[in-house]
Amino acid sequence: MTAKDQFAAHVGLDWADKKHDVCVQFKNGDRIFHVIEHTPEALDSWLNELHQRAKGRIAIAVELKKGPVVYALQKYPFVTVFPVHALSLARYRQAFWPSGAKDDPQDAELALDLMLRYPHKIKAIEVDNPDIRLLQQLVEQRRLLVEDKRRFVNRLINTLKQYYPQPLEWFSHRDSSLFCELIIRWPSLQQLKRARSDTVRHFMNAKGGPAVAYTEQRVASIASAIPLTTDKTVIEANALMATALASQIKLTGDLIRTYDERIESLFDTLPDAELFKSLPGMGPCMGP
Repeated sequence: MTAKDQFAAHVGLDWADKKHDVCVQFKNGDRIFHVIEHTPEALDSWLNELHQRAKGRIAIAVELKKGPVVYALQKYPFVTVFPVHALSLARYRQAFWPSGAKDDPQDAELALDLMLRYPHKIKAIEVDNPDIRLLQQLVEQRRLLVEDKRRFVNRLINTLKQYYPQPLEWFSHRDSSLFCELIIRWPSLQQLKRARSDTVRHFMNAKGGPAVAYTEQRVASIASAIPLTTDKTVIEANALMATALASQIKLTGDLIRTYDERIESLFDTLPDAELFKSLPGMGPCMGP
């Protein structure tokens, strides 16, 4: 039995935001076309009806290797997902239908054709161990949070340069809790200078750590600092933005630490975790 013979129906699926175009080919070669609404219920109803009609396993070609469409399809035991590279699909269209005419095949039919014509190249997605899949998603989501945090830090730096550059001289780590809390509590130099030196000193030392060594230097610098601007409009607008960005950085940092804890605990349960840990520069983000 060939790979093609394993399936009672082959489907090309073009997943979009509002609707999904599908092209189905049955074992006898007949093709039908459908448009599915963008709801889990509509997809479930269509798939179960197709399964009853085909009376066997279903192969579905899609452009993505992961994402909502793949996750939605993988919950059905009778479905096997075949990812088709978007660039391959575009080249296939250009090679055989370069005119762009209205009656040219749609992406759903092209994906189906690619899966049927090149079974040695279009391979099914292998379903990983659930823990490994969870780890992969957690690591990817953590990466996105790190990018968000970096973007917030860059925006905060730019905002402070407009009216309150001194904290950028006092702190080299602009994503630290101490830096963010300073901005949240005293979002302008004028407000900071009105605070008592002992209050600022206690604030700087409260978290302990290496930062304590710089407290006296920072307190002295605050006392001698001169505002970049006295324009109340500029100060108020930028102070509000700085407070918002510092709060986002602090919250995002807390969330990243939550992800780190879950990733580490999950990573420790996986096969070969100890082997990966023993290698220099390796860890949960580079593990199995």
